[in-house]
Amino acid sequence: MKAFSNNIVFVDTEFTDLNPYVGEILSVGMVKPSGEELYVEIAYEGEMHSWVRTNILPTLTGDKVSREEAKKKIADFLGVGKPHMVAFVPQYDMVYMVKLFGTDALPFHWMPVDFASMLFGDGQDPGQMRSERRGVLMHYLGLDSHDYPEHHALSDARALKDVWQAMVD
Repeated sequence: MKAFSNNIVFVDTEFTDLNPYVGEILSVGMVKPSGEELYVEIAYEGEMHSWVRTNILPTLTGDKVSREEAKKKIADFLGVGKPHMVAFVPQYDMVYMVKLFGTDALPFHWMPVDFASMLFGDGQDPGQMRSERRGVLMHYLGLDSHDYPEHHALSDARALKDVWQAMVD
């Protein structure tokens, strides 16, 4: 498989709820194909799903920034080229990015790349990228799943980049 463009960025987000009508973004991890990284944790004091409180909140140990500062850091990191966002299941990541930036200021190309669908089309079970079975696909590709702590946006973006590069490049 060969990528259409190298103007991509691997993205993962963590958020307070799967329901985008009530959820808010908590963190963003981004990795460029070159390996350059950005990780931002966003200040939030409101309600969150109990699963998030148990599984995501403990991984958020960095300094928190405002939504405006997060937007600036992300926009500066991405530059003006509007890369395609590559995400495992971008339906959530893109929605939360649109909630953060709005539709007119989104720093990505409007059409994200859905890596789960790519795996499916390649005859792979996308569920193998999910946490409890992540090691199966990674082992097959020569990667060690223990190098990628789960439920952390930057770690998940790194894992996505490394799996992508093992499969696509």
